[in-house]
This record gives sequence, structure tokens and C-alpha cells, in this order.
Amino acid sequence: MEFFKIRRDIPFMKNALAFNLISLLTFLAAVFFLFSRGLHLSVEFTGGTLMEVGYSQSADLNAIRSTVDALGLKDVQVQNFGTAQEVLIRMPVQKGSTPGQQSEKVLEALKASDPTATLRRTEFVGPQVGDELAIDGLKALAFVVIGIMLYLAIRFEWKFAVAAIIANLHDVIIILGFFAYFQWEFSLPVLAAVLAVLGYSVNESVVIFDRIRENFRRYRKMNTVEIIDNAITSTISRTIITHGSTQLMVLSMLLFGGATLHYFALALTIGILFGIYSSVFVAAAIAMWLGIAREDLIKTPVRKDNDPQDPNDPNAGATV
Repeated sequence: MEFFKIRRDIPFMKNALAFNLISLLTFLAAVFFLFSRGLHLSVEFTGGTLMEVGYSQSADLNAIRSTVDALGLKDVQVQNFGTAQEVLIRMPVQKGSTPGQQSEKVLEALKASDPTATLRRTEFVGPQVGDELAIDGLKALAFVVIGIMLYLAIRFEWKFAVAAIIANLHDVIIILGFFAYFQWEFSLPVLAAVLAVLGYSVNESVVIFDRIRENFRRYRKMNTVEIIDNAITSTISRTIITHGSTQLMVLSMLLFGGATLHYFALALTIGILFGIYSSVFVAAAIAMWLGIAREDLIKTPVRKDNDPQDPNDPNAGATV
């Protein structure tokens, strides 16, 4: 399915160096903010108090957030849990008060605004649990990266694997750079979004790489740059359909999903936009600079000296 068909190939690789310099500067800025500002980690990573509160009717999450904010508590997460009458409240550790005192203070404020509020349970998530989650998250990221490299190296060629991983890590670091610069809360849903972006971005790279391999078989008179430009141009319509549909869904979560889905959808939005960019200008360009060639993807069959040559064979007369 195609919305349109471009008759002439767009010379993407002609400007590859300029775009990759921009990518490099953006990447370095993201790394700088990660080290200078750091990530604003949520309760799951830093530890804090978790409260489950029940109501006799559907809870007004915005009113609950306003009530908790009025107590001077920062970075509090409020979301439904199970049903519309059940609310889960996560609060970071507050200096000068114990978890028990903190939960009692919040419950009194909630009862003052709605007498039907009842405490179902309260728990304290220690920093040790947060450290374990952070380590497990890094392990998950490492396993995803290794798996992608192995897959691409087996399906295509190691140069494609290296190019795709550099492009995908470029997307991940830039997402983290945004969260560090603006000090947006980095939670488990955001980590899930980052891992999803890795898979989403590599999918676009695989589509382009697959078309490059087909073009090497189909167009024997084209050089590598022309092959890559044709592959990217011929997949533009597919890219617009796929990414446009996904971006509409993510934007609906961002605009209408409320505070619970806000940062999750924001990370996906940034990742999808940079994923398209990196697949075209970063992954393809790096593969080109690594010297990807027809011989890397198409193995010429070895002909014995006493075997007759087929006059219709395009490789007739070639020596191996």
C-alpha cells in the first residue's frame, strides 16, 4: 500500500555528513545533561511510601492531586488501581517524617475533602528495592541491545548490526537527555517506553536494510550511495503510514491519557520522531561509511574450472 510514489530518488546520503554532525551535537548535549543534571527518578527507584485508598464512588484524581499538593508534597503519583473507586498514591521519602506519619497526614487531608475515603493498605518501598529495579532495568536494556545485534548480524551483516545499534542508542540517549534537561520524572513506565523505542526503531532500520539488500540484487549498475538513496525513497510511503498511525495513537495518550500516561507517551513521542530520523540519516549513513557493499550481502557462487558457463548468467566471466 502506497499513498504516493516518488519517481526520482531523493539524495539522502548527499547530506548525511551534515545531519550526522547535528546528531552528534545533540547526542553530546544529552550525555552532558545526563551527567550534570541526572535523571529525576520516581518512587520505584528512590524508595518512598505507597498508599491504597478506597472511595464509595468514582474518585476524582485531579482533586486528590490538588489535595496532596496542598500539603507541600512533591512528585506524588496518583492513579486508579483496579477500579475507579480505588486509588494508588506513591510518595517519595520526605525528610523529617516517617512513612507512617506521612501516610496519616495524607489520609487526614483526603478525609477532610471526602469523608468516604478509607485506607486499604500502606507500604514503604525501600531504596534497596529501587536500586534493584535500576540494575534490572539496565540489564534489560543490555539484553535488548545484544539481542538486536545478534539478530541483525545473522540476518544481514555485522556492519548493519553496528550501524543499527549506534542509531538506536542515539535515540535512547537523546530521550534520557530530554528527561534529564527538563527534569521530567523517570519511572518504570518511562523505562518500558525506552525499551519499546529500541524495538520500534530497529524495525524501521530492518525495513531499510532489507530494501538495500534487495536493491543490491536488482540494480547491478548502481553504486552503494544510489542503492541506499533508492531504498530510503522507495520506503517513504510505508514510513509515513506506519509512523503516522503510531504517532496519532501516542499523541492521543499524551493529550487525553492524563497524568498517569503523560511521561510514558512523551517518551514514546520523542522516540518515534528520532527513530525515523536515525534510521534514515544515522543507521543508513553509518552502514555506508563502514563500507557496506554488494559482496557483503550477495555471495558469488564458486565456479570450478571444468564447469561450463551459462551465457545468460550475469556473473559469467567473473572470477572468484
